[in-house]
Amino acid sequence: MTKLSVNINKLATLRNSRGGNMPNLIKSAKDIESFGAQGITIHPRPDERHIRYKDAYDLKDIVTTEYNIEGNPIPKFVDMVLDIKPTQVTLVPDAEDAITSNAGWDTIKHKDFLADVIKTFKANGIRTSIFVDANVEMVKGAAQTGTDRIELYTESFAKGFSEGKKTESIQSFIDAAKMANEMNLGINAGHDLSLDNIKFFKEHIPNLLEVSIGHALICESLYLGLENVVNMYLHRLK
Repeated sequence: MTKLSVNINKLATLRNSRGGNMPNLIKSAKDIESFGAQGITIHPRPDERHIRYKDAYDLKDIVTTEYNIEGNPIPKFVDMVLDIKPTQVTLVPDAEDAITSNAGWDTIKHKDFLADVIKTFKANGIRTSIFVDANVEMVKGAAQTGTDRIELYTESFAKGFSEGKKTESIQSFIDAAKMANEMNLGINAGHDLSLDNIKFFKEHIPNLLEVSIGHALICESLYLGLENVVNMYLHRLK
């Protein structure tokens, strides 16, 4: 079964929009785990517009499943991850002003930088993953950095799926996954995955270990309820 890690950034966005502590991020993380999710993902950004660095520390002793921290490995982020020592760190090349992640790493151009950062994290017992586009060459490049896993950036798949181009949209992901398997890289995936497209994606990606889902899951929960939606994902990921 592919593991579900729930990204709680959107809950932090809602909290921050009004001030105070509603919704309570800590309680939400506990509840999501109790509903069956196998992980919690956060993506703190330098301006702390949703997840705050304090949240990352507060969640350290709360998350009892897998704790995944995503972000661009700037010095402040690296220091935080080394302090917290989450289960996994996912390296994402987003700019400070990016609304959301919008591209994977060029693992060839940034090979040496990524290798240095990954070496540091792995020396501290933290599993590493690199956010990459569904590109065979980028997967090959990732394998040269020493990373444990890749996370496939799935926006193009989700867009194609919504337009009825299921076969065309999934092919590059199948190719990238096959290469990752050949390179002994674990495979994660995330970005715009939803209840509509997750089953199709899961069925076509060999050895998919984990998906990280936030925006769609929280939006769907407004209509269907958080506990119900978490279990709907778990059913589709079997």
